Amino acid sequence: MSRVGNKVIPIPSGVKINIRENLVEVEGPKGKLLSRVPPGIRFELHDGSLQAIRSSESKEQKALHGLARSLVANAVKGVTQGFQKELEIVGIGYRAELRGKSVLFNLGFSHPIDFPIPSGINIAVDKQTRLIVSGVDRQKVGQTAATIRSLRKPEPYKNKGIRYLGEVLKKKVGKTGAK
Repeated sequence: MSRVGNKVIPIPSGVKINIRENLVEVEGPKGKLLSRVPPGIRFELHDGSLQAIRSSESKEQKALHGLARSLVANAVKGVTQGFQKELEIVGIGYRAELRGKSVLFNLGFSHPIDFPIPSGINIAVDKQTRLIVSGVDRQKVGQTAATIRSLRKPEPYKNKGIRYLGEVLKKKVGKTGAK
């Protein structure tokens, strides 16, 4: 029994749901998202709530039941509230600057890094050392934040680099601490 798959998705006012054979289209105040539905899973709309129903009790169907429900629930939340990830840049001389449809990073390399902003994603730079990545699609927001973090991951000795806001890093002891 899938506990996640059996949960009902409440539909807030202002959100339109269009259910097709293998696709659920969610439209709300912040935008429009399409969520693919795996074969054997179907969605039913009942007075302001959406429910995922699987066709069989096979192991694959049970696994996809919760996944399909979560993806549609994230689409509903995305078109109403949106998603955001916050990143901070730590290091002397490390900074970011918004330039049109790209972000220019100075991360201690011999050259600046020009990062193009993907479509559907908004990036705000606050005080040159704090980035806010926001958008409607949860997967796209998370992937963009992870790609930005991979430009300069926090190194273990001084913890310089790009990290998520509130991320706890384990600091290694240098050569002098090993004695």
